[in-house]
Amino acid sequence: MYFAALLARTDDGWQASDTELDDVETLTDLADLAREAVGDEETVLVCIEQDGAWFGVVRVDGEDDPRVFVSDAAAAMRSAYGEILLSDELLGREPEDLAALEQLVDLDGTEDGEPESATADGPADDSGSEQVPAGPLGDAELLTDLGMDPAAVLSLTAEDALTEIADALGCTDMLEAVR
Repeated sequence: MYFAALLARTDDGWQASDTELDDVETLTDLADLAREAVGDEETVLVCIEQDGAWFGVVRVDGEDDPRVFVSDAAAAMRSAYGEILLSDELLGREPEDLAALEQLVDLDGTEDGEPESATADGPADDSGSEQVPAGPLGDAELLTDLGMDPAAVLSLTAEDALTEIADALGCTDMLEAVR
């Protein structure tokens, strides 16, 4: 079971609303959804949690690129909503469309149809799957200016993370009202 909420900082303070992510397929879609919730220059936090397994926070400030923190990348990767947050850039790998382009133009140095040779560590992995690290991943400093230092963010557990973040922001009652 998932819960997703938008916490938006406005001139009148923080506002909370639950949100549906059914039409969100990418991090860009999620950032656009957050921007639509408030004015152009406002700060919006998109908070997502899955029943004690993991949580994620996406911070959107105006037109800036979204900043992402995920409590457990490996657990999030097994979730449709988690996959949205785990961009190629965050995972430290080249974008999938760039990898596909390199395959088309054969930039790896092999001839067309020639299999890649086995390495000293074993045969080449043709599955294309890369390991996703267990544990926290992303920008643990995304809440620093809002009153939560990186060590506090890293120590949050999936069970109470959103409540503790709302406590730090001073909007616990609003978040609980939309749960």
